[in-house]
Amino acid sequence: MKWKTAICAGAGFVRKGAFNMANAADCLLHVEDMKIYYPVAGKRLGTTDYVKAVDGVSFEVRRGEVFGIVGESGCGKSTLGRGICKLEKPTGGKVVLDGEDISGYNDNQMRPVRKKVQMVFQDPYASLNPRMSIFDIIAEPLIIHKLAKDKKEMEEKVLDLLRKVGLDDYHANRYPHEFSGGQRQRIGIARALAVQPSLIIADEPVSALDVSIQAQVLNLMNQLKKDFNLTYIFVAHDLSVVEHISDRVGVMYLGNFVEVGNKESLYRKPLHPYTQALLSAVPVPDPTAKKERMILEGNIPSPLNPPKGCKFHTRCPKAMGCCKAEAPKRYQVSDDHYVYCHLYDDVNNQ
Repeated sequence: MKWKTAICAGAGFVRKGAFNMANAADCLLHVEDMKIYYPVAGKRLGTTDYVKAVDGVSFEVRRGEVFGIVGESGCGKSTLGRGICKLEKPTGGKVVLDGEDISGYNDNQMRPVRKKVQMVFQDPYASLNPRMSIFDIIAEPLIIHKLAKDKKEMEEKVLDLLRKVGLDDYHANRYPHEFSGGQRQRIGIARALAVQPSLIIADEPVSALDVSIQAQVLNLMNQLKKDFNLTYIFVAHDLSVVEHISDRVGVMYLGNFVEVGNKESLYRKPLHPYTQALLSAVPVPDPTAKKERMILEGNIPSPLNPPKGCKFHTRCPKAMGCCKAEAPKRYQVSDDHYVYCHLYDDVNNQ
């Protein structure tokens, strides 16, 4: 697939009308036009409307990187993560994981794929079975995927995983209610590592933890990334956390990406008005520092009936007439930074 490119007049932007798969050797995950809709009863009897939780999202994740996804609550970032690993059934779109198109796979076909992609959930209290010991929780994926020859090898692997996440051997015989939130999240990470995945989708893994514990878990995830050669999709609403751990960041609004770029470029020079507003709200650890806030007016529109054109135009302080009529295309700023915004349209910049 080749892009038709054109240099936007006077702006220095490269406009690319289609999403392309970059260097295939470096691309672990390719998602194209993913949609996840939930049917609900329509206003008229016998009709069906749809909540458009994810509405045509395309992006790539490279091997060995941390791709952060940020946005307000309800923007669809967690649903997107669950859709990639088929915990939510996509309504449409394409998912290619490690060169394998898994878009149409059913549950049985997904079972071997589970060894490649695992998920760490937001709530460590709800994601662990309270009736199972920690040993059984971590051993379960080893049994399902037949990754241990005998009981001795399984015990060695479980205890090794506990040590890798900073727990001790005696913790294996305990139950989830005997641990703190941070320790439970470590157990969830150990369970995800049991099948030696290539990709881990972390759905707000530190949002339910104290700040000091958040730092410990983030440092642990960074270390495990090096030890196991992992790739992460890191979903969060805390921009400071995402900046700390991510290599590239995608900003979501109402089911779509509005801006994607490498961490340094996006945080230093955000392009989309929504990204600018989010970053202006990040607190600065200096009581004397003055920071200009960009306050958005209005409420987030309902994904059941999103606005036509650019979905952000109802809250955007820079909205133009074309924003109400036409959805923005993808505009490339640099090799690693692109934005969906009419402000960077070659027509509007002439």
